[in-house]
Amino acid sequence: MSTGPALPEHLHRGVDAENSALAHLQANGLQLVERNYRCAAGELDMVMLDRQALVFVEVRYRRSERFGGAARSVDAGKQRKLRCAGEAFLQDRSGLVFNLCRFDVVAVTGTAPDYQIDWISDAF
Repeated sequence: MSTGPALPEHLHRGVDAENSALAHLQANGLQLVERNYRCAAGELDMVMLDRQALVFVEVRYRRSERFGGAARSVDAGKQRKLRCAGEAFLQDRSGLVFNLCRFDVVAVTGTAPDYQIDWISDAF
């Protein structure tokens, strides 16, 4: 049974890096609320709960640090889009109970299975 066309290699690597980031965050006590939330403003890779904080997580993957690395790719424009997507999520899910919100970046570098994962809590 076919599930459709195979993902291009670069997308497969991105999904794998995102899965690794999720496992890392869950191992550190965060709970997944939603994954790949999409709205007119953009996409949130993950929305997680860290105790009483709602955490919007942006996962960035780069094979190497050669062109500035994964974390540096979350520039002011990307941050603006993430904030707008976060606001849309909060409006859509007004029933969620939490004390605060934050934006984290998980920078994944290297190749599977030996990723280097850098979790930047409260990144912006």
